[in-house]
Amino acid sequence: MQFQQLHYFVAVAETRHFTRAAELVHVAQPSLSQQIRSLERELGAELFSRARGNITLTDAGEALLPLARRILEDADTAHHEVGEIAQLRRGRVRLGATPSLCTGLLPDVLRTFHDRYPGIQLMIEEGGSHDLVRELARGALDLALVVLPLPSPSPALETVELLTEDLVVVSSPGARSPGQDGRVQISDLREERLVMFRHGYDLRELTVAACRAEGFEPMFAVEGGEMDAVLGFVRAGLGAAVVPRMVAERPGSALRVTPLAPPGLRRTIALAHRSDVAPPRAARELQEVLLAVAPVEDGARGSRH
Repeated sequence: MQFQQLHYFVAVAETRHFTRAAELVHVAQPSLSQQIRSLERELGAELFSRARGNITLTDAGEALLPLARRILEDADTAHHEVGEIAQLRRGRVRLGATPSLCTGLLPDVLRTFHDRYPGIQLMIEEGGSHDLVRELARGALDLALVVLPLPSPSPALETVELLTEDLVVVSSPGARSPGQDGRVQISDLREERLVMFRHGYDLRELTVAACRAEGFEPMFAVEGGEMDAVLGFVRAGLGAAVVPRMVAERPGSALRVTPLAPPGLRRTIALAHRSDVAPPRAARELQEVLLAVAPVEDGARGSRH
């Protein structure tokens, strides 16, 4: 059974005339009649009574007519819906990102994408790189912004480096300035009470590892927060924190920002997706926006892991 046959059948049923139906669907009358006969053979029943030149529906034809109309309407709806998605007028993108990127990088990127494709729904999931990699692997995300190196690299995962950014120390403007000469050594944090992110947070692991490399365990004033909570606790004078520069220097942060002394701490952000599944077109368009907006240093872009 073909859509074309159903289309011809409905036309004849509505006009009760083969010639007028052929004109309506812009096909030669013999071709239309042939298709109707083919449909009747396939169904094993006559659909029209042709007695004395009067075209009427048989019982089989009466039963088929509402079904045929529904099938054709559903086909039109499917064609429209798929066309809307293909032309990026509708659809969705499921993007995962670490909370610091949701605070720093993503607002401008998502605004640019939304201005271009206002009909695309954006679904954002925050989490550490380990959680985001797991969500990518099970198909719950289309793309994810992760911190390299990945905690559990997978051959089915492809990454493209977006940017490398410096980490800085933030503290309350009213607190004692950490470090000397306008810079902070990692060893200076030995005596500093830190506001620390929750477990699984990339910045927590990086900060703790840097302190341990200097031979000490960091002291926590507060721990377990997300990015906005950590910045709020620092602003209130509870302690200092190590955060990305793009977050520390955003307008209205009201924090003292002190760079780390060389070699400092840096992190590399990459865009990841599954290599065994092609991202939907809307996700590919978001990837292009990210690649265009994110600054890349030292020719990093294009690396794959």
